[in-house]
Amino acid sequence: MFGKKKKKKQIEGKVKLQPLDFPAKVLSVWSEAISGDEKCLQVLLKSEYRALGLFVYALYLKEDARTWLLENGYAHLMAMINGVEGNKNAIAWLDVHGFHILKNMALSADGEAAGFQWLVDNNHKDMALISKKIEHLKDEIELNNNDVHRISRD
Repeated sequence: MFGKKKKKKQIEGKVKLQPLDFPAKVLSVWSEAISGDEKCLQVLLKSEYRALGLFVYALYLKEDARTWLLENGYAHLMAMINGVEGNKNAIAWLDVHGFHILKNMALSADGEAAGFQWLVDNNHKDMALISKKIEHLKDEIELNNNDVHRISRD
C-alpha cells in the first residue's frame, strides 16, 4: 500500500520499521475510523491492524499512541503525522527514506495541493481521499483547540 517493502526496514540502527501493506478493506475501515466512526476504530484496535487505530489516536494528540507507534516500528506513520502538523523535517525524512506516498499524504493533509495531485497522478486515489479525511480531522482539532469558549481538558 504505502511502499513495496514487505520486510521490516531498519533505519539508522533504530527499531525496525514494520511493512505497510494493508488490504483495501482494512484501508476502508481505517478511513472510516479517521472520519470518526468509533466502531471502525475499535475493530482496528482489536485486530492485527492495531497500528492504524493507534494512528487515529495519535492524530488526536494522544502521547501514549504516538509513543507506541515509535516504539513498535511505525516511525514512518508518526513521521507522516508530524508532516501533517507542518513539520518539514518529517517530510524530508519520509522523502529521504523512500516513503513517497506517506510524504504526499502528509503534504495533502496539510493543505498542499501538490501532495494531493501527486497521489492522484500516481494512482493512489484511495490515499488521496484518506489524506483529505486527515486534513478535515486536523482542521477540526485545531479549531477546537483554538476555541476560546472551550475549557481546557488539561
